[in-house]
Amino acid sequence: MAERLLWASTPAVRRGGGKAGGMGPLAGQLGEWVCRAVQPPAPRVCGSPGGPPVTAKRVRLSDGRHLAYEESGVPREVARYRIVFSHGFTGSRLDSLRASPEVAEELGVYMVAFDRAGYGESDPNPSRSVKSAASDMAELADALGLGDKFYVVGVSLGCHAVWGALKYIPDRIAGAAMMAPVVNYWWPGLPAAAAAREYGKQSYGDQWALRVSHHAPGILHWWMEQSWLPTSTVVDNTTFLPNKRDAEIRRTLTADGTLQKKKEMATQQGITESYYRDMTVMFGKWEFDPTALPEPPCPVHLWQGDEDGLVPVALQRHVAGKLRWVNYHELPGTGHFLSGVPGLGNTVLRTLFG
Repeated sequence: MAERLLWASTPAVRRGGGKAGGMGPLAGQLGEWVCRAVQPPAPRVCGSPGGPPVTAKRVRLSDGRHLAYEESGVPREVARYRIVFSHGFTGSRLDSLRASPEVAEELGVYMVAFDRAGYGESDPNPSRSVKSAASDMAELADALGLGDKFYVVGVSLGCHAVWGALKYIPDRIAGAAMMAPVVNYWWPGLPAAAAAREYGKQSYGDQWALRVSHHAPGILHWWMEQSWLPTSTVVDNTTFLPNKRDAEIRRTLTADGTLQKKKEMATQQGITESYYRDMTVMFGKWEFDPTALPEPPCPVHLWQGDEDGLVPVALQRHVAGKLRWVNYHELPGTGHFLSGVPGLGNTVLRTLFG
């Protein structure tokens, strides 16, 4: 798999003869220029001089960062079930399962969604990782008094936080749900041939964006900003979507300006600490392999469409098949945007709590 997925190796440096002494100053200047060129701009932190204003409710974490959050459902003081929700790529604290207020009231469900680090009005975290994503959820739950155990729900790329919770804080989790979770093609437990095949089905630009995210995350910002290099169609919202509902949702949200507004909100502190940091965390080198996790002390559910143009259903089936404790729900004729599936939010709540 590594040979198939690795980007082209850098030509080997020739050793031996030749006089290179005169190249020293020039090489040093070139190195300095390269360092400056690949260095991303500093984030415009919310609430700082020159930064966007703080308009959301926020909690302060143990490392001094702030997380912005949005609550929905019944009041947390009277809730029977409390959910921490992790939004997907390009998302925000305003995203949700889109369950009906009536079902949330009937079941007694409270949910808090938050801007993940660097998104919206949550402070950036240059050291962001899968582990820190899980820790952020735990600290948010503690700050809001959600109790010793709480439920976690993730959407798309935001599910890396759920995998992190199952790895690092399993005793805090009462139950988990993942909606079309993105996979990392470099997870060791994925079949090499299948991972290479599905990786190769992506557009040329997406393949390169993931290669750089995995092998050279330090230059991802520079790479993504070069118009002459192949870059991500996901960031540009031009990915081919085989599912008709997905394609129609994107057309509608593009036409009415919703996607542009979501992008402006998500990246207001800078695209590096939001979108690009997401890519390097999700497709970088993980400290663990999710397909090798032991069974956690809570139920775990996973929903996946069989016409998903962003997450290969073939790899998702392998993940679910290897983790026998995952309750796998495959949705026929369904794509990636599961929030657009009528009634699915209610189904998820009833499955978790009914």
